[in-house]
Amino acid sequence: MNKFIPKNYKYKKIRKRVRISKISDKRLNILKHGKYGLKVLESGAISSVVFEAARRIIAKKLNRTGTLRINGFSDIPITSKSLGVRMGKGSGNISGWVFPVKKGRIIFELDNVNLQKAKVALKSASHKLPLKTKFITKF
Repeated sequence: MNKFIPKNYKYKKIRKRVRISKISDKRLNILKHGKYGLKVLESGAISSVVFEAARRIIAKKLNRTGTLRINGFSDIPITSKSLGVRMGKGSGNISGWVFPVKKGRIIFELDNVNLQKAKVALKSASHKLPLKTKFITKF
């Protein structure tokens, strides 16, 4: 089951598309809760399906040990019309959820794990993500 879909929300659809500025993220650009992290090097949007796949691969590589902190949640709905529908008549149905990410943001943080396991887990999670990432340490 996907953990990155909102259970309830005030408005079903949002009016504007996801707009991601190219300015770097100043809030979450240093490690706060863990020793190791995965930093995004370019701006973009990460879908909830990709987030869940990355989380699962990290949990699998760590054998369910250590603590994983995820700094982000996909809460912006993306709509699309079904095939064969003409233009107009409003927005389509919700097809997925995305999380807009600015460059420099740390999205995964690991703690209570040795360096080798953390490196392997976060490297394999970075292969699932559509953006360029970098493994960072607190030291």
